[in-house]
Amino acid sequence: MTTLKNTACGQTVKVKKISGEGPVRRRIMDMGITKGVEIFVRKVAPLGDPLEVTVRGYELTLRKTDAEMIEVI
Repeated sequence: MTTLKNTACGQTVKVKKISGEGPVRRRIMDMGITKGVEIFVRKVAPLGDPLEVTVRGYELTLRKTDAEMIEVI
């Protein structure tokens, strides 16, 4: 299983599934990250947290724990 957390800088991936439950999952989906959407990984901080991504034409910063819940292909 490949997650957004493991995606290298400069790669574009497609969301396969969002795990997690309740408010955390809802918050991720409210940010525009839904099944089938493409995500471009712009930058990764030196220690891996946070990640800067482009989703649906806007920039978004995600924590490593949130990125781990997003399964990509």
